[in-house]
Amino acid sequence: MKLFMSPAQPANLKVLAAVEVTGLRPELQPVSQPEHVVPFLSRSKLPALQLATGDFIFSTNAICQYLFALSGKEPSDATNQWLEWEATQLQPVLFVALHATVVQGRKSEESVGTLRKQLFHLNQALIDRATPCVTSDTVTVADVVLWGALYPLLQDAACLPEEFATVREWLRRMSTTGACLKALDAALEGKGVQVFKSYLQKQPAPALPPQRPTSNGAEEGDAAERKVTEEELRAAEEAWRSGLSGLPKPRKIQHPILPKKGERNVLITSALPYVNNIPHLGNIIGCVLSADVFARYCRLRDWNTLYICGTDEYGTATETKALEEGLTPRQICNKYNAIHSQIYSWFEISFDYFGRTTTKHQTRIAQDIFKRLLERGFLCSDTVDQLRCERCERFLADRFVEGVCPFCNYEEARGDQCDLCGKLINAVELKKPQCKICRETPVIKTSKHLFLELPKLEERLEKWLEESIENGDWTPNARFITRSWIRDGLKPRCITRDLKWGTPVPLEEFKDKVFYVWFDAPIGYISITADYTEHWEKWWKNPEEVELYNFMAKDNVPFHSVVFPCSLLGAEDNYTLVNSLVATGRCLCVFVSLSL
Repeated sequence: MKLFMSPAQPANLKVLAAVEVTGLRPELQPVSQPEHVVPFLSRSKLPALQLATGDFIFSTNAICQYLFALSGKEPSDATNQWLEWEATQLQPVLFVALHATVVQGRKSEESVGTLRKQLFHLNQALIDRATPCVTSDTVTVADVVLWGALYPLLQDAACLPEEFATVREWLRRMSTTGACLKALDAALEGKGVQVFKSYLQKQPAPALPPQRPTSNGAEEGDAAERKVTEEELRAAEEAWRSGLSGLPKPRKIQHPILPKKGERNVLITSALPYVNNIPHLGNIIGCVLSADVFARYCRLRDWNTLYICGTDEYGTATETKALEEGLTPRQICNKYNAIHSQIYSWFEISFDYFGRTTTKHQTRIAQDIFKRLLERGFLCSDTVDQLRCERCERFLADRFVEGVCPFCNYEEARGDQCDLCGKLINAVELKKPQCKICRETPVIKTSKHLFLELPKLEERLEKWLEESIENGDWTPNARFITRSWIRDGLKPRCITRDLKWGTPVPLEEFKDKVFYVWFDAPIGYISITADYTEHWEKWWKNPEEVELYNFMAKDNVPFHSVVFPCSLLGAEDNYTLVNSLVATGRCLCVFVSLSL
């Protein structure tokens, strides 16, 4: 890693403190001239962190967050909320106060008034211990970011009035830690905060952000919103257009898109949405939009890029929806696949191909992977207790059962999870279970099923994971969830279900069963690519030349980082495995900063 820094910038303090706290030592690259470190990135945008992949992180907070995550200090939701607060609420007001103090020579006490609302919020959080800031010996990334932001203005904590005594004590404790003292020595160069004066003088004159109107119609705060003139808008547009002239023109896309030797070949997938409902904004934000942004970025970089997706159409959810609407599962899939396609088209999502999983290619490829796992001894069979409805003459999948939760006594708990207490349930544990179809009471009977022997593949998985996480771009929550599964030890995973709507199991003994959706559905990425091009193996059996990026919600992580890779590793057919796993959540901002 290389850390590009321009001397005498306030933002340096945060990053240098993060370097000291984490113990990581990126190569420091001073930038003294107004040169471009990356296209369109002047020294006013420094510091910037260049990764081994050549990508840059140029958000100061994201640099700090990345260093902490890399050192194994995963951020909590509270930490991420404070980073967002610092960037959106504190920084705009803080810059005004800092400029007034350092450039205009106002007393620190005067500038504190500008920050009164933000300081009150932070002080109260410290008292309530609702903030991740120093309340123990642990220093979080939020500590570092907030301290680095506030110190240049409040280095003399005595200027804070008694009402902010808790903030004053926190600043004192942070400022006397070894890491912060080293950061101060490096950032202030022995000159104190006046070292920042030259930088601040070159910045546009700051103004307080617009405030919400008060009840009497007046504005809160001391400064009105600054109006942007027509001349400034034209100048900004001209500067933007002149910058675009240096960019390479995106290549003309010719289908089918295939990997090319000597080029960067990027395969992008977003999690396959269930076909049984109409997609909404949450579905799109969950994984589709982030993957679309990245796909557009890759194309602008002139990388050879294929972005695929499609509807996940097998499983219990489809059978349930078919019963609700009085249609066959196939009719439900046809109906909702068309709706999905129309909605994504309306949003202008740039899929290169949007397919579906109920295809001949899905059956052929899933069964081939299954047979290879069976031949290599990575499958076993065992009996499982299940609920069976005698009237319907069928074993009931989890979603076809309702009853009383064994944990909280909620009377409408499903056979897989209670919506009230949130706990996972085995259907046989439900009190007073009922078949959702006929409302009869089911009985417990045993059924024989097939299991993927994850423990036998654990060593291969760990070896691959270590390399993939080290060299790829895994979001912190994706790494954390995956490691927690490995830490707890892998167990055999059932890959079959007593359903009719699914990919058939190609064994005579199990001919009345289908593959479980979490074995079958990820294979849909491969089969959808096969529907797109007959040369699909150039993408999916070419790990030497293809980079695979998976985008998904965090709940789907274990199936993409453990179950699916184990299936492909056990098949021993040179499948392309995920290089970068991006799980939507607050940590996504790190990835976006890294990539863009």
